[in-house]
Amino acid sequence: MSEQQQARAILYGLALGDALGWPIEFLSLQKINIIHGPDGIKMPPNPALVTDDTQTTLAVAEALIEVGEADIDTIMAAVTRRLIDWSNSPENDRAPGHTVTEAIRTLEAGVGWRDSGGQGKGNGSANRVAAVGYLYQHDPDKLREVAHATGLATHRHPASNAAAIAAAYLVKLALDRVLPDDYIEYTLKFTEGISDEFDEAMRRAQHVIEWTDELGAITHIGSGWFGEEAVAIAAYCAIRHCDSFTKAVRRAVNIPGDSDTTGCITGGIVAAQLGLAAIPPDWIANLENLDYITDVANRLAAKKESLQQ
Repeated sequence: MSEQQQARAILYGLALGDALGWPIEFLSLQKINIIHGPDGIKMPPNPALVTDDTQTTLAVAEALIEVGEADIDTIMAAVTRRLIDWSNSPENDRAPGHTVTEAIRTLEAGVGWRDSGGQGKGNGSANRVAAVGYLYQHDPDKLREVAHATGLATHRHPASNAAAIAAAYLVKLALDRVLPDDYIEYTLKFTEGISDEFDEAMRRAQHVIEWTDELGAITHIGSGWFGEEAVAIAAYCAIRHCDSFTKAVRRAVNIPGDSDTTGCITGGIVAAQLGLAAIPPDWIANLENLDYITDVANRLAAKKESLQQ
């Protein structure tokens, strides 16, 4: 699979996981089943509208395309500018989280990215780093540095720091064709010493991998509103349904929790592992802003190729 195909798969995959989960975010499981049937939501709407999760992922990707080879302060200057531009654009109409909104306002006021983030441990640090995992697949030290910095700009809690690094690293592991059963151990080693809360969430995911009750397993991990829970749920779904993009994202979103974010993170990981052919073509065809997302993926792939020369 070419770099272009890999980049498209990841961006399409995360956007479609996001779009699948958004219609049922904030709904109870009972409401989901009443509206969509006993198996929950199975198809993204047409058009498949994305949330701020995908929009901020694309903002980070644009910054990496611009200066991904540079030092961290140059990269974060570009990330800051792109996030502020997104925040002030008409595209920002998808109800982003309070922590992200306030952090971007703080960045816009001139506070540096190291000090702009809030103390909450929400999942906004982890839902926008897939491009980091893709671009720096072969440079894990840079991956860690950039994922940490992009997360720190909005979330300063150690669990959110670990979640951002882990979400990017899971994309790298998937691209590296690491066995899914090894995802959690590899990730815990990569994020060692950052957050006990993150470690505990990932251990919960590891503990329930073999449970036959998948919803019970996810409920044991958490609801996905916190960064460590969202990444642990995504890891669980990527491992449990490592052979099917659709099964993985359906499992990730049909929960009484933060459906769009768990779907987004899961979609990026599983698409990185399985490739473009695993994503239903009709889902892709219905994706909002498909031409733009494709263009970003193509330019991100070109950037990665240039870094490898």
